[in-house]
Amino acid sequence: MFQQLGVIGCGLMGGSFALAMKKAGLVKRVVGYSKSPSTTEQAKKLGVIDVAAESALLAVSGSDIVLIAVPVSATESTLKAIRHLVNPGVLFMDVGSTKCDVIEAARRALGDRSSSFVPCHPIAGKESGGVQHAEANLYEGRQVILTPQPFTNPQLVQRATDVWSALGATVLKMRPHNHDAAFAAVSHLPHLLAFAYFQAIAEQPAARDYLSLAGPGFRDFTRIAAGEPAVWRDILLANKHEVLAQSKRFRTMLDQLEALIESGDAHALEAALRPISEGRAAWGIPPTAAPPGRPTAK
Repeated sequence: MFQQLGVIGCGLMGGSFALAMKKAGLVKRVVGYSKSPSTTEQAKKLGVIDVAAESALLAVSGSDIVLIAVPVSATESTLKAIRHLVNPGVLFMDVGSTKCDVIEAARRALGDRSSSFVPCHPIAGKESGGVQHAEANLYEGRQVILTPQPFTNPQLVQRATDVWSALGATVLKMRPHNHDAAFAAVSHLPHLLAFAYFQAIAEQPAARDYLSLAGPGFRDFTRIAAGEPAVWRDILLANKHEVLAQSKRFRTMLDQLEALIESGDAHALEAALRPISEGRAAWGIPPTAAPPGRPTAK
Protein backbone atom coordinates (compact mmCIF):
# COMPACT_ATOMS: atom_id res chain seq x y z
CA MET A 1 0.00 0.00 0.00
CA PHE A 2 1.33 3.41 -0.99
CA GLN A 3 0.41 6.51 0.96
CA GLN A 4 0.34 8.88 -2.00
CA LEU A 5 0.60 8.59 -5.76
CA GLY A 6 1.80 11.63 -7.65
CA VAL A 7 0.68 11.72 -11.29
CA ILE A 8 2.34 14.16 -13.65
CA GLY A 9 0.21 14.21 -16.76
CA CYS A 10 -3.44 13.41 -16.01
CA GLY A 11 -4.36 12.13 -19.46
CA LEU A 12 -5.36 8.68 -20.65
CA MET A 13 -2.30 6.83 -19.39
CA GLY A 14 -1.76 8.71 -16.14
CA GLY A 15 -5.46 8.82 -15.38
CA SER A 16 -5.89 5.11 -16.05
CA PHE A 17 -2.96 4.32 -13.77
CA ALA A 18 -4.50 6.38 -10.98
CA LEU A 19 -7.87 4.65 -11.38
CA ALA A 20 -6.22 1.24 -11.51
CA MET A 21 -4.24 1.93 -8.34
CA LYS A 22 -7.41 3.01 -6.58
CA LYS A 23 -9.36 -0.01 -7.82
CA ALA A 24 -6.61 -2.37 -6.63
CA GLY A 25 -6.51 -0.66 -3.22
CA LEU A 26 -2.83 0.14 -3.62
CA VAL A 27 -2.91 3.83 -2.76
CA LYS A 28 -4.62 6.04 -0.18
CA ARG A 29 -4.42 9.36 -2.02
CA VAL A 30 -3.71 10.56 -5.56
CA VAL A 31 -2.30 14.01 -6.29
CA GLY A 32 -2.21 15.03 -9.94
CA TYR A 33 -0.71 17.76 -12.07
CA SER A 34 -1.11 18.59 -15.75
CA LYS A 35 0.27 21.44 -17.80
CA SER A 36 -3.32 22.47 -18.50
CA PRO A 37 -5.17 23.37 -15.26
CA SER A 38 -8.47 22.44 -16.90
CA THR A 39 -7.22 18.88 -17.38
CA THR A 40 -6.25 18.59 -13.73
CA GLU A 41 -9.59 19.96 -12.63
CA GLN A 42 -11.44 17.56 -14.92
CA ALA A 43 -9.43 14.69 -13.47
CA LYS A 44 -10.49 15.75 -9.99
CA LYS A 45 -14.16 16.05 -10.97
CA LEU A 46 -14.06 12.58 -12.50
CA GLY A 47 -12.56 11.13 -9.33
CA VAL A 48 -9.33 10.17 -11.09
CA ILE A 49 -7.27 12.22 -8.63
CA ASP A 50 -8.07 13.44 -5.14
CA VAL A 51 -6.00 16.62 -5.11
CA ALA A 52 -5.08 18.94 -7.97
CA ALA A 53 -1.49 20.18 -7.65
CA GLU A 54 -0.40 23.53 -9.04
CA SER A 55 2.99 22.24 -10.16
CA ALA A 56 4.79 19.01 -10.91
CA LEU A 57 6.92 19.54 -7.82
CA LEU A 58 3.84 19.76 -5.59
CA ALA A 59 2.49 16.55 -7.11
CA VAL A 60 5.71 14.81 -6.08
CA SER A 61 5.87 16.33 -2.59
CA GLY A 62 4.78 13.71 -0.07
CA SER A 63 4.39 10.98 -2.70
CA ASP A 64 6.03 7.59 -2.31
CA ILE A 65 5.24 6.59 -5.91
CA VAL A 66 5.26 8.91 -8.93
CA LEU A 67 4.11 8.27 -12.49
CA ILE A 68 5.32 10.62 -15.21
CA ALA A 69 2.84 10.44 -18.09
CA VAL A 70 3.97 13.30 -20.32
CA PRO A 71 5.03 13.30 -23.99
CA VAL A 72 8.51 11.83 -24.32
CA SER A 73 9.88 15.20 -25.48
CA ALA A 74 8.81 16.71 -22.14
CA THR A 75 10.54 14.07 -20.01
CA GLU A 76 13.75 16.00 -19.37
CA SER A 77 12.08 19.29 -18.44
CA THR A 78 9.65 17.45 -16.18
CA LEU A 79 12.44 15.60 -14.37
CA LYS A 80 14.41 18.81 -13.97
CA ALA A 81 11.37 20.45 -12.38
CA ILE A 82 11.09 17.70 -9.74
CA ARG A 83 14.77 16.85 -9.35
CA HIS A 84 15.10 18.10 -5.76
CA LEU A 85 12.38 15.71 -4.58
CA VAL A 86 13.69 12.63 -6.40
CA ASN A 87 14.80 10.83 -3.27
CA PRO A 88 15.96 7.25 -2.66
CA GLY A 89 13.11 4.94 -1.79
CA VAL A 90 10.53 6.82 -3.84
CA LEU A 91 9.52 4.96 -7.01
CA PHE A 92 9.54 7.10 -10.16
CA MET A 93 8.23 5.61 -13.41
CA ASP A 94 7.27 6.84 -16.88
CA VAL A 95 5.03 5.44 -19.61
CA GLY A 96 6.96 6.57 -22.69
CA SER A 97 6.86 4.58 -25.93
CA THR A 98 10.58 5.15 -26.51
CA LYS A 99 13.23 4.34 -23.97
CA CYS A 100 16.77 5.28 -25.10
CA ASP A 101 15.90 8.97 -25.27
CA VAL A 102 13.97 8.86 -22.00
CA ILE A 103 16.87 7.23 -20.19
CA GLU A 104 19.33 9.80 -21.54
CA ALA A 105 16.95 12.57 -20.49
CA ALA A 106 16.82 11.10 -16.98
CA ARG A 107 20.61 10.97 -16.79
CA ARG A 108 20.94 14.60 -17.81
CA ALA A 109 18.16 15.83 -15.54
CA LEU A 110 18.75 13.72 -12.45
CA GLY A 111 22.41 12.77 -12.42
CA ASP A 112 23.05 10.24 -9.65
CA ARG A 113 19.41 10.52 -8.58
CA SER A 114 18.38 8.67 -11.75
CA SER A 115 18.80 5.42 -9.77
CA SER A 116 15.27 6.09 -8.46
CA PHE A 117 13.82 6.22 -11.99
CA VAL A 118 12.49 2.98 -13.49
CA PRO A 119 11.76 3.41 -17.23
CA CYS A 120 8.49 1.72 -18.19
CA HIS A 121 6.40 1.24 -21.32
CA PRO A 122 2.87 -0.13 -20.86
CA ILE A 123 1.67 -1.66 -24.13
CA ALA A 124 -1.77 -0.18 -23.77
CA GLY A 125 -3.75 2.80 -24.94
CA LYS A 126 -6.52 4.01 -27.21
CA GLU A 127 -6.78 6.13 -30.31
CA SER A 128 -8.72 8.63 -28.18
CA GLY A 129 -6.65 10.37 -25.53
CA GLY A 130 -7.61 12.53 -22.59
CA VAL A 131 -8.55 11.87 -18.99
CA GLN A 132 -12.21 11.47 -19.98
CA HIS A 133 -11.23 8.17 -21.64
CA ALA A 134 -9.24 6.86 -18.67
CA GLU A 135 -10.17 3.35 -17.52
CA ALA A 136 -9.26 1.44 -14.38
CA ASN A 137 -8.78 -1.76 -16.40
CA LEU A 138 -6.65 -0.28 -19.20
CA TYR A 139 -3.57 -2.25 -18.12
CA GLU A 140 -5.26 -5.55 -17.32
CA GLY A 141 -3.95 -8.37 -19.49
CA ARG A 142 -1.39 -6.06 -21.14
CA GLN A 143 2.37 -6.20 -21.24
CA VAL A 144 4.51 -3.62 -19.48
CA ILE A 145 8.15 -3.40 -20.52
CA LEU A 146 10.75 -2.26 -18.00
CA THR A 147 14.17 -1.11 -19.22
CA PRO A 148 16.18 -0.62 -16.00
CA GLN A 149 19.83 0.39 -16.17
CA PRO A 150 22.73 -1.17 -14.21
CA PHE A 151 22.58 1.76 -11.82
CA THR A 152 18.81 1.55 -11.26
CA ASN A 153 17.90 0.64 -7.69
CA PRO A 154 16.99 -3.09 -7.88
CA GLN A 155 14.54 -2.75 -5.01
CA LEU A 156 12.61 -0.12 -6.98
CA VAL A 157 12.69 -2.30 -10.09
CA GLN A 158 11.09 -5.06 -8.05
CA ARG A 159 8.57 -2.63 -6.61
CA ALA A 160 7.67 -1.43 -10.12
CA THR A 161 7.27 -5.05 -11.20
CA ASP A 162 4.98 -5.74 -8.25
CA VAL A 163 2.85 -2.64 -8.92
CA TRP A 164 2.23 -3.38 -12.59
CA SER A 165 1.61 -7.05 -11.82
CA ALA A 166 -0.97 -6.08 -9.19
CA LEU A 167 -2.75 -4.04 -11.88
CA GLY A 168 -3.10 -7.18 -14.01
CA ALA A 169 -0.20 -6.61 -16.38
CA THR A 170 2.53 -9.01 -17.46
CA VAL A 171 5.91 -7.45 -16.71
CA LEU A 172 8.94 -8.04 -18.93
CA LYS A 173 12.43 -6.53 -19.02
CA MET A 174 14.38 -5.45 -22.09
CA ARG A 175 17.47 -3.49 -22.99
CA PRO A 176 16.51 0.02 -24.14
CA HIS A 177 17.96 -0.34 -27.64
CA ASN A 178 16.22 -3.68 -28.18
CA HIS A 179 12.99 -2.13 -26.97
CA ASP A 180 13.20 0.78 -29.39
CA ALA A 181 14.11 -1.45 -32.33
CA ALA A 182 11.25 -3.83 -31.62
CA PHE A 183 8.60 -1.17 -31.19
CA ALA A 184 9.77 0.72 -34.26
CA ALA A 185 8.82 -2.45 -36.15
CA VAL A 186 5.55 -3.38 -34.49
CA SER A 187 4.15 -0.03 -33.34
CA HIS A 188 5.87 3.09 -34.61
CA LEU A 189 6.09 2.11 -38.30
CA PRO A 190 2.45 0.92 -38.41
CA HIS A 191 1.34 4.29 -37.09
CA LEU A 192 3.46 6.08 -39.69
CA LEU A 193 1.97 3.92 -42.44
CA ALA A 194 -1.57 4.48 -41.20
CA PHE A 195 -1.05 8.25 -41.22
CA ALA A 196 0.44 8.15 -44.72
CA TYR A 197 -2.17 5.78 -46.15
CA PHE A 198 -5.17 7.68 -44.85
CA GLN A 199 -3.79 11.00 -46.11
CA ALA A 200 -3.00 9.48 -49.51
CA ILE A 201 -6.71 8.67 -49.82
CA ALA A 202 -7.97 11.86 -48.20
CA GLU A 203 -6.14 14.23 -50.57
CA GLN A 204 -7.55 12.66 -53.74
CA PRO A 205 -10.35 14.53 -55.55
CA ALA A 206 -12.76 11.63 -55.07
CA ALA A 207 -11.77 11.06 -51.43
CA ARG A 208 -15.25 11.64 -50.01
CA ASP A 209 -16.76 9.06 -52.36
CA TYR A 210 -13.99 6.57 -51.64
CA LEU A 211 -14.32 6.97 -47.89
CA SER A 212 -18.08 6.53 -48.06
CA LEU A 213 -17.48 3.06 -49.50
CA ALA A 214 -14.82 2.01 -46.99
CA GLY A 215 -15.56 -1.06 -44.89
CA PRO A 216 -14.18 -2.83 -41.82
CA GLY A 217 -10.81 -3.56 -43.43
CA PHE A 218 -10.16 0.12 -44.08
CA ARG A 219 -11.45 1.02 -40.62
CA ASP A 220 -9.16 -1.48 -38.92
CA PHE A 221 -6.13 -0.52 -41.01
CA THR A 222 -6.49 3.19 -40.37
CA ARG A 223 -7.79 3.18 -36.79
CA ILE A 224 -4.44 4.18 -35.33
CA ALA A 225 -4.20 7.17 -37.67
CA ALA A 226 -6.61 8.86 -35.26
CA GLY A 227 -3.85 8.91 -32.64
CA GLU A 228 -2.80 12.20 -31.04
CA PRO A 229 -0.49 13.97 -33.54
CA ALA A 230 1.71 15.60 -30.91
CA VAL A 231 2.32 12.27 -29.21
CA TRP A 232 3.25 10.54 -32.45
CA ARG A 233 5.36 13.48 -33.60
CA ASP A 234 7.49 13.01 -30.49
CA ILE A 235 7.70 9.22 -30.79
CA LEU A 236 8.63 9.21 -34.47
CA LEU A 237 11.32 11.85 -33.95
CA ALA A 238 12.67 10.29 -30.76
CA ASN A 239 13.06 6.89 -32.44
CA LYS A 240 13.74 8.15 -35.95
CA HIS A 241 16.75 5.96 -36.73
CA GLU A 242 14.91 2.73 -35.93
CA VAL A 243 11.69 3.92 -37.59
CA LEU A 244 13.50 4.89 -40.78
CA ALA A 245 15.31 1.55 -40.85
CA GLN A 246 11.98 -0.26 -40.63
CA SER A 247 10.46 2.06 -43.23
CA LYS A 248 13.23 1.12 -45.68
CA ARG A 249 12.52 -2.56 -45.09
CA PHE A 250 8.84 -1.96 -45.77
CA ARG A 251 9.62 0.04 -48.91
CA THR A 252 11.81 -2.81 -50.22
CA MET A 253 9.03 -5.34 -49.73
CA LEU A 254 6.44 -3.03 -51.29
CA ASP A 255 8.73 -2.52 -54.31
CA GLN A 256 9.03 -6.29 -54.71
CA LEU A 257 5.27 -6.80 -54.65
CA GLU A 258 4.68 -3.88 -57.00
CA ALA A 259 7.17 -5.39 -59.46
CA LEU A 260 5.23 -8.65 -59.46
CA ILE A 261 1.97 -6.79 -60.10
CA GLU A 262 3.63 -4.82 -62.89
CA SER A 263 4.87 -8.03 -64.51
CA GLY A 264 1.38 -9.53 -64.54
CA ASP A 265 2.79 -12.85 -63.33
CA ALA A 266 -0.15 -14.25 -61.38
CA HIS A 267 1.69 -17.40 -60.31
CA ALA A 268 4.68 -15.48 -58.94
CA LEU A 269 2.45 -12.96 -57.16
CA GLU A 270 0.42 -15.69 -55.47
CA ALA A 271 3.62 -17.53 -54.53
CA ALA A 272 4.88 -14.35 -52.85
CA LEU A 273 1.60 -13.63 -51.05
CA ARG A 274 0.92 -17.17 -49.80
CA PRO A 275 3.64 -17.45 -47.12
CA ILE A 276 2.78 -13.93 -45.96
CA SER A 277 -0.88 -14.87 -45.60
CA GLU A 278 -0.06 -18.13 -43.86
CA GLY A 279 2.39 -16.41 -41.53
CA ARG A 280 -0.19 -13.82 -40.50
CA ALA A 281 -2.88 -16.47 -40.04
CA ALA A 282 -0.61 -18.45 -37.74
CA TRP A 283 0.49 -15.45 -35.73
CA GLY A 284 -1.18 -14.50 -32.47
CA ILE A 285 -0.56 -12.40 -29.38
CA PRO A 286 -0.02 -14.81 -26.48
CA PRO A 287 -0.77 -12.97 -23.22
CA THR A 288 2.68 -13.70 -21.84
CA ALA A 289 4.66 -13.61 -25.07
CA ALA A 290 8.12 -12.11 -24.68
CA PRO A 291 9.24 -9.44 -27.14
CA PRO A 292 12.55 -9.77 -28.96
CA GLY A 293 15.82 -8.79 -27.33
CA ARG A 294 16.11 -11.59 -24.74
CA PRO A 295 13.83 -10.01 -22.18
CA THR A 296 13.40 -11.49 -18.78
CA ALA A 297 9.91 -12.31 -17.60
CA LYS A 298 8.90 -11.53 -14.09
